[in-house]
Order: sequence, then C-alpha cells, then structure tokens
Amino acid sequence: MIPIAIETAAFSLHLHRMSEKIILGIDPGTVVLGYGLIRVKKQKVEYIHCDVIKMGSDEEHTVRLKTIFESITKVIEEYCPDELAIEAPFFGKNVQSMLKLGRAQGVCMAAALNKGIPVAEYSPRKIKQSITGNGNASKEQLAAMIQRLLDLKKLPKYFDSTDALGVAVCHHFQNNTHSQVGKKHNGWKAFLVENPERKG
Repeated sequence: MIPIAIETAAFSLHLHRMSEKIILGIDPGTVVLGYGLIRVKKQKVEYIHCDVIKMGSDEEHTVRLKTIFESITKVIEEYCPDELAIEAPFFGKNVQSMLKLGRAQGVCMAAALNKGIPVAEYSPRKIKQSITGNGNASKEQLAAMIQRLLDLKKLPKYFDSTDALGVAVCHHFQNNTHSQVGKKHNGWKAFLVENPERKG
C-alpha cells in the first residue's frame, strides 16, 4: 500500500505539471529558421528564449535538412518543451520553394515526434489573426504585438524569431486547456479585457 503522503506529493506534482507547460514555436525556413519558446503558467504567458538557425545558402538542401534536425533536437533537449507548434508553408510561394519549405517543416516535426512531443500546425493567416486580430497583418505588426504580449524590453534582431514566438502564442490561444477552457484571444484588445493587469 502506497503511503498517503507519497500519494499526495505525486498528485501535487501532477497538478503542477498540468498548470505549467513550455511551448516551442517554429517558423520554418531553409536558409534562416526561427524558433521561440514560451512558458504558460496559470494563464500567464512568459518569454523564455528565441533565436534563429542559419544555414549557408550555397549548401546542399539535404545538408540543410540535417542541420535543422540536429539543431531543433538540441533545442528540445535543452528546453524540454511539452508541445511544438509550427507554421505551415505559405501557398503563394512557387512549387520548388514550397517543396523545400515543406521538407524543412517535416524535419522539425520529425525531431519533435522523435522525442514524443505532440505537434500542431497553423497557417500564417491563422497566426496573425490570433495575435493581432488581422489575418493580413505585417511582420512588423506581429512583432510589435508579440513584444507587448510577452513584455519584451526590445525586439529580437530577426522577424523569424518573433514569427516563431507568434506561432507558440497562437498555439496557446487556440489550445487553452486550463481554467479558461474554450476562450480564445483575438488580438491585444481582447487579451486586455481578460487580463486587465497587463495594461500600461
């Protein structure tokens, strides 16, 4: 028979893990790939880290895919995300570009699935709509909203990084399984209505 104290401690740990999770967002690319991590803790979204993975434009495509897989695997091993969210390829690109971008996306997904991490995919329009309330928002507008939402002192150097953070935040908004089940934020104004402490 398991002692009550041990059962209670295990249950408390379970609740802690349920109330906190780390989301890895990825903006796939074959020359520059952006990634960003956020922590969701009791409905509060916190910034952890973001960066880009650069590959030589003159490298063979297969070499770049290997670099992406190894780099994302290292990020996963370092930050131990609970979930991965990734941007889907934009259909306006030419066929060759879409094919290469799709491969990069697939490699990222494979790296996550190889570690047992669930994967979600969102269209560029869905991400922009979720963060800014405008599906046609510019990268600058998305970056500005991300800066405010995550209380960043300054913007990252690359839009690929803020795009990746946007994917992660979008995933949180669309899959909020905590106390506010079913609620979704449609931009900064809606977010402030439900989080008045974030004003100012």
